Amino acid sequence: MNLNPAKIPDSFLNMSVDDLNERIIEIKVKLGKRLQILGHHYMSDEVIAHADERGDSFALAKIAAQTDAEFIVFCGVHFMAETADIVTALNQKVFIPDPGAGCFLADCARIRDVENVWREIETVSSHKIIPITYVNSGADMKAFCGDNGGLVCTSSNAAVALKWAFERGDKVIFFPDQHLGRNTAFALGIALEEIILWNPDEALGGNSLDSIKQAKVILWDGFCIVHQEFDVGYIEKLRQVDPQINIIVHPECDFSVAQAADFMGSTAYIIRMISAAQPGSHWAVATEKNLVNRLKSSYPDKRIEILQSFEPYCKSMAQITLTKLAYQLDQIDRGNLINQVIVDDQYVISARIALNRMLELT
Repeated sequence: MNLNPAKIPDSFLNMSVDDLNERIIEIKVKLGKRLQILGHHYMSDEVIAHADERGDSFALAKIAAQTDAEFIVFCGVHFMAETADIVTALNQKVFIPDPGAGCFLADCARIRDVENVWREIETVSSHKIIPITYVNSGADMKAFCGDNGGLVCTSSNAAVALKWAFERGDKVIFFPDQHLGRNTAFALGIALEEIILWNPDEALGGNSLDSIKQAKVILWDGFCIVHQEFDVGYIEKLRQVDPQINIIVHPECDFSVAQAADFMGSTAYIIRMISAAQPGSHWAVATEKNLVNRLKSSYPDKRIEILQSFEPYCKSMAQITLTKLAYQLDQIDRGNLINQVIVDDQYVISARIALNRMLELT
C-alpha cells in the first residue's frame, strides 16, 4: 500500500468547516448506497459525524465483510483499512483519507522477526503452538497466522480467540500487544508464571529454556502508546476523592492498571457499560480522549472523566481530518481513486483465512 497521501490543493485546504460538511453531504447523497463511510470510535467528532457506521475494530471488520458498497472509505488507521480490503470482494474498493495514518502498536512486530522467533521457539519446544495476532497488525502478520493454524483477534473477542487456540494447541504466541495478551490470559485463569514476555532482540527472548517449555502464553514485546499513559497512582488518587467511583479500562492498559480497575473491556464494552449505568454514577475511563469526551457529551446525567490528569490521544487517528475526508470523497466522485488500499496478493488468501476464523467466533 502506498503510504504517501495525495496532495490536497489549496482550494480544499482553505475551505470552511461549513463548506467541507456541505461537500461531504452532497457526495454522500449523490453516491447513495455505492458509498459507505466507516468511522472508528477514536475519530474526532467532526469526522465521525459523517460515518455511516461507527465502531471498534471488530465491529467495523464485520461491517466491511457484510457491506455491498462499491466504495468504502475507512476513517481509522492503515491496518483497519487493510483488514477491510481483505474481507471485501474484488469489485469493492477501500480508501483511507490519509494512508500515512499508521499504528505504533502494529509496527512493534515485523514479519521477519516473528518468523525468526517462531522458528526459535519450535527448536526448543515440542508443543503445538497456535499464533494469534491482534487486529492491530499488518496484513503479513495476519497471513502468517492463517498459514500456521492461527487467527486474528480484537479486544472484543481476545478471550474467545484464546479459548479457540487452546482447543487446538498447547501454547499460544500472542502479538503484538503484550498487555491485551497478559490481561486476557490472566482473566481466563492462566497463572502469570505461565505467561512470558518475548523480547525479539534477546536470545530466547530473554527467557530460560524451562520457562519457555512451561509457558502457555508467549507475549510479544509490544504496546499501545496511548494506553501506556494510564497508571495505578492516578486510580488511587481518584478513589481517595470518591470511593464510589467506577474505574473502567481498555485491555491494552498495563496489567497493574487492569487489576486495579473495576471493569475492563473493548471500546464497545466501555460504551455499553456506561450507557447502561445509573444516572449520577461516576466513571473514570482509560482509553483515547475522543471516545471519553464523546461519552461525556452523550451521557450528561453521569459523571465521566478520563483516567489521567491530561487527555491521551492517538496522533495517528488524528491524521484523518475533515478536510482529508472531504477531499477523498471529492476525488472518488470525480473518478480519481486516490489513497486506495490494496493488500498484496501474496497475503490476501492466508490473511482472509485468519480473519474469517475470527469473524466466525461466537
